[in-house]
Amino acid sequence: MSNILIEKLEDAQQTVAFGQRLSQACQQATCIYLHGELGAGKTTLTRGFVQGLGHKGNVKSPTYTLVEPYELADWQIYHFDLYRLSDPEELEFMGIRDYFGETSHSLVEWPERGIGFLPPADIDLTIAYVGEQREITLQANTSNGLSVLNNL
Repeated sequence: MSNILIEKLEDAQQTVAFGQRLSQACQQATCIYLHGELGAGKTTLTRGFVQGLGHKGNVKSPTYTLVEPYELADWQIYHFDLYRLSDPEELEFMGIRDYFGETSHSLVEWPERGIGFLPPADIDLTIAYVGEQREITLQANTSNGLSVLNNL
C-alpha cells in the first residue's frame, strides 16, 4: 500500500463524511497535521472527525483559543489552530506536550507555526480546491499513519 491517499470531495457534506471515516480509521492515538488555505475546509473536516467519534455538540474553530478539547468516552480529541500563534514558544507555556497522550487524537491546523514544539505528524493532510471541489491528500509519515491509510 502506498503512503499517499488522494480523494476528491464535492462539497462540505462530503468533507464532514470523510472526517468521520478518518476518525474511524484511527485505531490508536494519532497526530494529524492539517494543511490548506484559509477556508479550505480544515475545520469542516475536523467537525466530521469529532462527530465520527460520538461528539454531539458544536465543533468550532479554536482560532482565538489555540486549542479546543473534546472529551469523549474512549478518546480525547484536541483541535489546534495555530494561525494566530505569534511565537512557537507559546506552545511550551501552554503545556503542549500534555495534549499528546496514548488516548488522544490531535488535529493541528497551521502546524508550520509550531515547528520545534509539536510532535511529528502521523499524517500530513492537505486540502486544496480543484475547481469547485476539494481534493484531500493524506501522506502517512509513520507506521501508525500507514495503518490509518490502510483502514480507509
